[in-house]
Amino acid sequence: MTKIEKIVLSYSGGLDTSIILKWLQETYGCEVVTFTADLGQGEELEPARAKAEMSGVKDIRIVDLREEFVRDFVFPMLRANALYEGQYLLGTSIARPLIARHLVGLAREVGADAVAHGATGKGNDQIRFELAVNALDPSIKVIAPWRQWNIRSRMQLLEYAEKHRIPVPSDKRGEAPFSIDANLLHTSTEGKSLENPAEVAPDHVYQRTVDPVDAPDTPEIITVGFERGDPVSVNGKAMTPAALLTELNGLGGRHGVGRLDLVENRFIGMKSRGIYETPGGTILLAAHRGIESITLDRAAAHLKDEIMPRYAELIYNGFWFAPEREMLQALIDHSQAFVSGEVTLRLYKGSASVISRASPCSLYSADLVTFEESTIAFDHHDAEGFIRLNGLRLRSWAARNGR
Repeated sequence: MTKIEKIVLSYSGGLDTSIILKWLQETYGCEVVTFTADLGQGEELEPARAKAEMSGVKDIRIVDLREEFVRDFVFPMLRANALYEGQYLLGTSIARPLIARHLVGLAREVGADAVAHGATGKGNDQIRFELAVNALDPSIKVIAPWRQWNIRSRMQLLEYAEKHRIPVPSDKRGEAPFSIDANLLHTSTEGKSLENPAEVAPDHVYQRTVDPVDAPDTPEIITVGFERGDPVSVNGKAMTPAALLTELNGLGGRHGVGRLDLVENRFIGMKSRGIYETPGGTILLAAHRGIESITLDRAAAHLKDEIMPRYAELIYNGFWFAPEREMLQALIDHSQAFVSGEVTLRLYKGSASVISRASPCSLYSADLVTFEESTIAFDHHDAEGFIRLNGLRLRSWAARNGR
């Protein structure tokens, strides 16, 4: 085993990383620095500090990254209208490169030669963390305990915790909790009964959204303002990125917006089922597409839709810092120069529907499209030549095929 002098651990204070902290100390016999990112997960983070102190950690870092997360990662992704496999808003995926960037930065600051994470060998997060570290500083070693130790099951994990007197959390039913990842963009829940895709998810899985059936019977009308592709206000009130997403999470959650029960294809090659709640992100996606519908040229909009699946896949697979993602981002950002204005949406029983949109940069011309008399000269006879030219190849194809 390569001699390691100091390790920076991505630490949540939960069961897995608490066990990993102890294992690193025992296995490598070196100082471990804990790094806990506040991404708006909605949990009190000071208990993580207390647990790290109990384990003898001298250097404990808890950093508020909420604004950076939304401004530098969530908003650039939303400019692309990114959806993995047409549905998933990438809430977990987009948080990993930010955490990795700070892990690497902290490792450089404290002189650590390795970073460690708690992702399992079956999941996507190990790939996301490690590809990011590879891109940011290849000299830093990555330690992935789930690929190194002899713990192979949840039961063995619990036995290790009991042996080393590590507190084991439980849910309201006294059982080991679901596997949950949460940040300002979303909450994802996996494991336990959800591993059977034929079984209906229990109601208590959902944490951020009310059941649409139980949502208010009266719709709520809201307005989201955009400047150059990024949301900047809600109902006319300017907000910082994190505050804006927090506000929309509350509005969307109250109306049951943003629930998704998904079976997805992991990068590593297996299918997994998860429950996602992304209330604010779902509203922003609808609103962004709404403002783009009147401000983007047709060909530009269609090109964005063509590259979106590739862009989303790069994020899902952990290639945020790869050159091809940065190239696509440059194209996407260029397209947003005139994506400014306001979009009005109706929130009702699980849906976020665009009902109006307005922009000083609009390409929409009511005078041109109207069925009534127009002041803009448009010769309807021009359409005949347009159709004949576009039909030329079809007539040739039909003639050859004997039609």
